[in-house]
Amino acid sequence: MGSISVRKLDKETIEGLRERAARHGVSMEEEVRQILRDAIEPRETLGQLARRYFGPEHGLKDFELPSRGGPHEPLDFSK
Repeated sequence: MGSISVRKLDKETIEGLRERAARHGVSMEEEVRQILRDAIEPRETLGQLARRYFGPEHGLKDFELPSRGGPHEPLDFSK
């Protein structure tokens, strides 16, 4: 496992890290580790988020979208 040092952090940044760590009940060092992990992890897509909250394990097994009918008329901006 590696380690890094970050120099020249201003007082506001240090204080913000200290307060954030306190809110999460962890050390400043652990808070920075979590921030760095979150920064490099791939973000969850909207589809993944929807599946996590509304997927088969939450009762949505088969879902059919209603028919939308024919094509939509283009918008008329001339009026």
